[in-house]
Amino acid sequence: MIKTALKNYIETLELKNYSVNTINNYRNHFIPYLNYFSEKKPSQINKEEIINYLMHLRSSRQLSASEQNQIINAVKFFYEKVLNRPKELYDIPRAKKPFQLPGIFSAEEVRQIIDAANNLKHKSILSLAYAGGLRISEIVNLKISEIDSQRMVINIRQAKGRKDRIVMLSEKLLLMLRDYYKIYKPKEYLFEGQSGGMYSLRSIQEILKKAKSRAGIKKKGSVHSLRHSFATHLLEGGTDILSIKKLLGHQSLRTTMIYTHVSNEHISKIQSPLDKIL
Repeated sequence: MIKTALKNYIETLELKNYSVNTINNYRNHFIPYLNYFSEKKPSQINKEEIINYLMHLRSSRQLSASEQNQIINAVKFFYEKVLNRPKELYDIPRAKKPFQLPGIFSAEEVRQIIDAANNLKHKSILSLAYAGGLRISEIVNLKISEIDSQRMVINIRQAKGRKDRIVMLSEKLLLMLRDYYKIYKPKEYLFEGQSGGMYSLRSIQEILKKAKSRAGIKKKGSVHSLRHSFATHLLEGGTDILSIKKLLGHQSLRTTMIYTHVSNEHISKIQSPLDKIL
């Protein structure tokens, strides 16, 4: 029963063209659900039992808001998309994600991080992440053919949400990539591992970690922070929010609006009352 349900579940995710990461996340949440009800057919599990399962997880594990919502969505997918049942509302309050501002590097910190990378390949990877605001998954999936030096754009294919988009190609990045190409001679992907093929996500995170250490930057921040910095610095430079939304590939403007909270364009110009009294 479990094997059949899981097989149908994964096949439906693939047929609906969900990303590899989403498929893995849903599968990892759905398998414990099936095991919890191992003595019942998944199709016979009723709404009350599902709610009890969700409450059991909430009380037995310290779930983040994101993980709790993923579990609910993973379970709902089976009944609504695999078994084609009507949409169901489970009477358990969805956890709200805490409002957190993204980590941002200053322009000078970005320069220091790139300068601290110990070879041209690593410099090119970090420069690309910042110059185009790319997600780490987009960096490793980027192919040589998607760098369009004639139009001065980078073509991002089938990114988050299975959508294509384009971002501008920095002139300085293009010069750096040409030097990089002459030395490393990648065959298909712009950045490839030592044995060829796609570069690993973990390796890129490690590149940033080591570059930050060499630069003496102790501020928290991952490769994704370079994307956040890209958006914030564009906003501070006068680029309109709709253009930034398009460059980042956001579906909703609300997602992009978070950068208005971290931009110091206006905040830094406000005089502290302390300056007036001392």
